[in-house]
Amino acid sequence: MRAWVQLGIVALLGGAGYAWHANAEAWGVPRPLALVGLEKAQPVQPARGGSPGGQVPVVVAAARSGEVVEQVESVGTVRAREAVTITTKVSGIVTTVRFQEGQRVREGDVLMELDAAALRAELDQARATADNARQQLARARALPAGQAVSQARIDELESLARAAEGRVRQTQARIEETRLIAPFTGRVGLRQVSPGALIQPGTAVTTLDDISRVRVEFSIPEVHFARVQVGNRVIARSSAYGNRRFEGRVAVMDTRIDPTTRTVRLISEFENADEALKPGLFLTVELTMERRPNATIVPEEALDPMGDRNFVYAIRDGRARRVEVQLGLRLPGEVEIRRGVEPGDQIVVRGLQRLREGAPVRVTETMTRPTT
Repeated sequence: MRAWVQLGIVALLGGAGYAWHANAEAWGVPRPLALVGLEKAQPVQPARGGSPGGQVPVVVAAARSGEVVEQVESVGTVRAREAVTITTKVSGIVTTVRFQEGQRVREGDVLMELDAAALRAELDQARATADNARQQLARARALPAGQAVSQARIDELESLARAAEGRVRQTQARIEETRLIAPFTGRVGLRQVSPGALIQPGTAVTTLDDISRVRVEFSIPEVHFARVQVGNRVIARSSAYGNRRFEGRVAVMDTRIDPTTRTVRLISEFENADEALKPGLFLTVELTMERRPNATIVPEEALDPMGDRNFVYAIRDGRARRVEVQLGLRLPGEVEIRRGVEPGDQIVVRGLQRLREGAPVRVTETMTRPTT
């Protein structure tokens, strides 16, 4: 019974409140401001980015066309195109040294002479023996028919004459070996012997290097082997020459890959007219793999990566279009785009965080040079 009474009181109070609310204006009673705001205020959605019409302010840059050079770096060592250690073939006493250390010599120049007096005497004796053998052979052949010697004797005399002539040529060759001749044009190194020294066969006298054109040996990872061709450009630098650059070309590629280092050895050739590159010099090498003169390049900050994929926002018809791109070579502050955009396309550089596909944009600035 008490519950019914309570329900009746609540209903009565609710009805009175509704009647007061419905007739408050007619009675001249001001209504609560909270209620007025709730009845008259309309919800307003703020424009995205805070711009009129929901446009997102962005900074853009035009994708540019430029040259991209793909390179592989390595280290190499200079080798002379031709190099030899000058040694003697015979023993003897040094009589004359005909070169100066560091001198440039030509092929065929005499570098050093040994005492050949004994060999010359031996040559005279060999020549006398040969002359005697030839005379005996001539007399035997000139005898009249009744006094002719047997054919066996003629054959013996011919054999003796040939042997004597052979000894003459052999002695002449030994005399020639006492004169050290430059085998090719180049520059001699340090002198290892002095006049009057007794030297034995194989004694090193000096070195001879042809460095008018040098070779540089270096190695690259095997993953690049299939893209290397004879004639590829090579740029070399040495700390000894500061910023000077030496330009050469790939001349030879090894036919085998080193199974330990997984690298392949290359030999490049460099013109060296001033002989600045010395054999043994250590060089930093840059091998040009590919040169793309009309590559598409955009500022690196325009990239919007997602996992292993990359996107950029291109402005088309006043709206941002999210485009997947394939990256190429990375440059300082820039990146090459192999696929996705073309030179001249307007690419969003700043304001990426507030963009979505198809969002209207307002360009606040157009960058005219790459950012770093």
